[in-house]
Amino acid sequence: MILNSETATLVAEKLLQIKAIKLNVNNPFTWASGLKSPIYCDNRITLSFPELRTYIRQQLVKAIQDHFEGVDVIAGVATAGIPQGVLVAEALGLPFVYVRSSKKSHGLTNQIEGRLNSGQSVVVVEDLVSTGKSSLAAVDALRDAGAIVKGMVAIFTYGLEVADANFSEKNCGLITLSDYDHLIQLAVTNDYVPEGDKYTLMEWRKSPQEWSNNFEKQ
Repeated sequence: MILNSETATLVAEKLLQIKAIKLNVNNPFTWASGLKSPIYCDNRITLSFPELRTYIRQQLVKAIQDHFEGVDVIAGVATAGIPQGVLVAEALGLPFVYVRSSKKSHGLTNQIEGRLNSGQSVVVVEDLVSTGKSSLAAVDALRDAGAIVKGMVAIFTYGLEVADANFSEKNCGLITLSDYDHLIQLAVTNDYVPEGDKYTLMEWRKSPQEWSNNFEKQ
């Protein structure tokens, strides 16, 4: 669920302008998973643009205030969710923790860094949601530590069906500032991509694995 359409459109436009999101159906990007994709998103670039960074922080704060009550702690997902989470926690005057992808193999073997007490209510901050797997692994870690996870906020989501199913299965609400639908519509309208690419871009979202496999066969 997006915060609102106005924010979704503005954030999508800014992400395209600063090239935090790139689109290319003919020379796709390779994700860490090995999948070929016509879209690549690196929201960490927003941190280098103070006005946009401030706007994103304000809108993430609004998302939390509008949708989640009684929040005790803000948690960021390592690594890209950490700076966004810190900014949000500072704005709300709340404690901050972050969640590693796995426990450390040394020292105290922490997976959650910072002070978190059992029974505290947490909102998770993420920069990008694709399948939701890594984001929800952080939710699991927080719940295992006794936290009450109210939900998650993020800058952008691809809106993949598998992500919707994963968040539903974990009973974790997700509020994002922008999404794939707003992005593609804006990209076509403002000539970031040709009108003819829209069909391919929408087909990718239906089945990223199948799209990748088909491209590899070309």
